[in-house]
Amino acid sequence: MEAENSREGQVHPSFAGVMRHREVIRQKLSGIRHKVGIYSAKGGVGKTTVAVNLAYALKAEGFRVGLLDADVDCPNLSLFLGISDKMDASRLPLRPIEKDGIKVASTAMLVDETKNPIIWRGPLIVKMLYDFFCSTEWGELDYLVIDLPPGTSDAPLTIMQVSGLDGFVIVTTPQKIASINSIRSGIMAKRLGMHIFGVVENMSVGETSQNAKDVAGELGTEVIGSLPFDRKLPELSDSGIAPCKELSDVAGIFRSIAGKLPR
Repeated sequence: MEAENSREGQVHPSFAGVMRHREVIRQKLSGIRHKVGIYSAKGGVGKTTVAVNLAYALKAEGFRVGLLDADVDCPNLSLFLGISDKMDASRLPLRPIEKDGIKVASTAMLVDETKNPIIWRGPLIVKMLYDFFCSTEWGELDYLVIDLPPGTSDAPLTIMQVSGLDGFVIVTTPQKIASINSIRSGIMAKRLGMHIFGVVENMSVGETSQNAKDVAGELGTEVIGSLPFDRKLPELSDSGIAPCKELSDVAGIFRSIAGKLPR
């Protein structure tokens, strides 16, 4: 009987490890009020565009904001923000680089991933994520906006398990295949107990597409924003300028999206 009780009280080592990491990260990020993930089923749908402009919208409201590029092997935040400076990796804690009053961290600020692409297996990517959470001096923030890796592999799964996110914004496009994949990724997030604030449709043509509405319906949430298909958006991003700084209609869209987040 004692042996049976002992077995019942045991926790699988992998789960115990997750719980330990979660507690360490919770303590390290205790100065951050809200952590919001920007998530997509695949790359190229505008996830980073949403992350950057949402961070700027929150900053414009007077909040203290950080922006983390957790897409470790395909980091794009530096390009979108026009940041060429590097973080000092010779000592810890890592110190984010400030751009327009927003604290930003990315692997692109540690290595030149264009000339030296990051070719890492899952465990190394996961370790880098832990460093961004536990060994980065974020200080006191109202929001940390996290640009997640796409899909359902090790990296997004790890973030969902250990980071203590308030919830996600899911980014999709009008195409049917994008909606199918978004539903799959959203279901994974919900199975892990993640809250979904809403769906943002990028590259929208006119009214919100039925496919985006289907994503929201399947995930029990709503479409909280639609970004128009406009060549000015990628042109500004390629120039290192957040579109919401230059385009009043885009700024208005992201103010509305920001209003759906916890305060």
